[in-house]
Amino acid sequence: MHCPKCKNMDLKPTKLDDSLPVMGCTSCEGSLLSLLYYRDWAERVTLETSDADYNSEVVQDADSKTALSCPKCARLMTKYSVTGALNNRIDLCSGCDEAWLDGGEWQLLKSLALANKLPSVFSDQWQRKVRQDQTELARIERLKKVVGEEDTERAIAARQWLSNHPNKAAIVQFLAVE
Repeated sequence: MHCPKCKNMDLKPTKLDDSLPVMGCTSCEGSLLSLLYYRDWAERVTLETSDADYNSEVVQDADSKTALSCPKCARLMTKYSVTGALNNRIDLCSGCDEAWLDGGEWQLLKSLALANKLPSVFSDQWQRKVRQDQTELARIERLKKVVGEEDTERAIAARQWLSNHPNKAAIVQFLAVE
């Protein structure tokens, strides 16, 4: 099998973590992970995460931007966003149940406490939440352009305070009247 990212490099058996077997590329450091092996591994292992596991510069630059072909069946793999705040996406071949992790993405999953929950990332519910987060971040960025950083922080704090206030409706009504 050839690396879906490098195209001409052979994938070689290796391990991502403890006893998690993958087919890895020595050039781009990507890994083809069988979700069958992953599920077995996830039942047996509990991971501890630390801030040292996360290196955002390396991880974010490693994500493959173009569609990848599955090294096993040559079908196009589907990209799934990990979070709304990061641009990283994990590629999945739904036919082979194989996931491609670009170099550094395993460390990212560990730092986000998702290494034991990888199949969740591929769910519709997870992807909906990612889109909601992306929409909210875009709204905040638009507000920053209009009112500035400091006033945006104040607006966010006010919104958080208001969201749990027992008299929210009365306060909103008061603010709406000029």
